[in-house]
Amino acid sequence: MNLGIPKERIDGESRVATTPEIAKKLIASGLTVLVEKGAGEAAHYPDAAYQEAGAQLTDAAGALACDIVAKVRKPLADEVAAMREGAVFIGHAETCGEDPIVNALRARNVRAIAMERIPRISRAQSMDALSSQSNIAGYRAVIEAASHFGRFLPLMMTSAGSAKPARVVILGVGVAGLQAIATARRLGGDVHAYDVRPETREQILSLGAKVIDLDIGEGGAGEGGYARELSDEGKAKQQALLADELAKAHIIVSTALIPCRPAPVLITEEVVQRMRAGSVIVDLAAANGGNCPLTEADRVVTKHGVVLVGHTNYPAMMPTDASAFYAKNIASLLEIMLDRSGEGIALNDLDEDEITRAAQLKAPA
Repeated sequence: MNLGIPKERIDGESRVATTPEIAKKLIASGLTVLVEKGAGEAAHYPDAAYQEAGAQLTDAAGALACDIVAKVRKPLADEVAAMREGAVFIGHAETCGEDPIVNALRARNVRAIAMERIPRISRAQSMDALSSQSNIAGYRAVIEAASHFGRFLPLMMTSAGSAKPARVVILGVGVAGLQAIATARRLGGDVHAYDVRPETREQILSLGAKVIDLDIGEGGAGEGGYARELSDEGKAKQQALLADELAKAHIIVSTALIPCRPAPVLITEEVVQRMRAGSVIVDLAAANGGNCPLTEADRVVTKHGVVLVGHTNYPAMMPTDASAFYAKNIASLLEIMLDRSGEGIALNDLDEDEITRAAQLKAPA
């Protein structure tokens, strides 16, 4: 059985679905790995390294014609057309509803495993690409904030005077938010954090940050560890109570997302107007409309004297480690997808395992 690794073709995407290290392990397990030439270059994995690992270099058509095709991002229409009927695609689907690419995969009888749909259960942790990439996003978001902030993050004492630590507010305490808290703390910031889910309080405190407590009259805990959308009344109360806390911040890193819903507005224009000149907002929800309505996706802009960072692909800014994490997620997934008990390698029934059953993009019943 062969595994194809095409080069990512979406603008700005520098990750690759496997690394030479993981390719070597997959080959040792019995798979034939075909890598499109140049697929790993943007992530600093040269073709020679894949060859040394035992992978075969090929063109795009060769990688897409394999039994299993693994990518980071959603395939383009011509990539779907190049996949063979009955193949398996593994990658991000990046869709919540009806989608022409998903329909095209179904039309070609290509079974698709969406990495963002891997269930958050204990035995799937090693396959959880959403978490592995969000971890990187949380780290990089703080680095971006520090680079745009014209002052120190930590307390600095010199013969020329001293600087107080920057007040950093993290909104949303999921995987990205927790990493953002940890990174901002390591850089010496005075870190405060808020989440609508009460169970995050202990996590915030364990990282040495301060909890922003708001009484909005309803809980925000949803299914699978995610936040749920608040009522209109709850949203209004949340915005009003958050305003004073946010206006005092030097840096805000906002990570609040609700699956398949527009990002909740947490940072109003009025709050931005009240913030100090030179403050920074890094909005990780920019691709979903932003937690601040002034954010512009994939742009860094200054409004009311505040820098708003709207990058939408932080893992691609750290492609070497992001690819390494993602490749391990794919390898762990393949462990449960493939049957090696016979003479060769066969594909297991994807409906039998709860992980692959949940992650499949099936047609509506």
